[in-house]
Amino acid sequence: MTFISQIKDIRNVACILVLAAAACACQNKNNESEHTQYVRTITVSSINEKLNLSYPGKTRPTDDINASFRVSGPITQIHVKEGQHVRKGQLIATMDPRDYQVQLNATQAEYEQVKADAERIIAMYGEGNTTASNYDKARYGLEQITQKLSNHRNQLADTRLYAPIDGYIQNILHEAGETVSAGMPVVAMFGSGAVEVEINISAYDYANRDRLNNVYCNFDLMPDETFPLKVVSISPEANTSQLYTVRLRFAGNYDHSKITPGMTTMVHVELDRDDNTEVNIPTTAIFDDMGQQKVYVYNPKSQTVESRTVTVKRLHRNGTADISDGISNGEQVVTAGVHYITDGQKVTPLPQTSESNIGGLL
Repeated sequence: MTFISQIKDIRNVACILVLAAAACACQNKNNESEHTQYVRTITVSSINEKLNLSYPGKTRPTDDINASFRVSGPITQIHVKEGQHVRKGQLIATMDPRDYQVQLNATQAEYEQVKADAERIIAMYGEGNTTASNYDKARYGLEQITQKLSNHRNQLADTRLYAPIDGYIQNILHEAGETVSAGMPVVAMFGSGAVEVEINISAYDYANRDRLNNVYCNFDLMPDETFPLKVVSISPEANTSQLYTVRLRFAGNYDHSKITPGMTTMVHVELDRDDNTEVNIPTTAIFDDMGQQKVYVYNPKSQTVESRTVTVKRLHRNGTADISDGISNGEQVVTAGVHYITDGQKVTPLPQTSESNIGGLL
């Protein structure tokens, strides 16, 4: 074989390889065009049963008080310690009474003078030796100075702060030597009586507060016991977390030595549903699109998906969500693969698994 013949054979082989590669590329392209994305779907159904809700809560004293002086001045002594039990009327703190004592002494002297003058004029009026106008001025002047004297006596007495209830000293907010204004909390205390439970609920739960019932709580320290509760009040204004504070009181007897203020608890509430239009789906089916919550609904006829805007009414701890609109009963929703498909795309649902055929092996 000549050198030129070898070159021709090499060219022929190269042409064959190029044609084969082009054919493979065309075949792969056709296969890719026929390929559809695999997704997992579920068929949704309306929710008809009652909704069981759980909220973390904390016990707090029914009587929670900040004790304060009714007058201003420097504190001379705090007579209690944090954690100490006190009785109603027990001395808690004292304030320097100097200025109030001086004020009372001056008013006392003024009172004695006005009283003597008023008694003399009243006696003269009884004898007909003065006018009714002088009599009225004397009488009203005596009444005025009497009220002023009583007020200054009260202010002096208010330099001593007493416990308003039986309870425990929780915090001492100011120490001796500090000057406080009237009404400024000096000692925080809570009652030694009943405790209550406090939870925070969402705006949706607040709007449906009339349908909350069968409320109870349990504690980790007492896992086998449940304690029924009743709603005492619900704050009409949301807090900084956009939640509404609910106060709950124990409806039955409980051991006061075991349930004390500051304990964490889990509160369980049963909510009656107002209708059966809501559906429950896994949260993996929900995705965000420009600030809107959406899901993909699968159409078996066209084998394509359609994005729908939905309203999420509630998220559950088990990884599901209640949807109020956007999905109808009996429709199929994509629960896995939502981030790999687009609106109108053709998809292939994975076969449903069952408890008796886990993994679809049979």
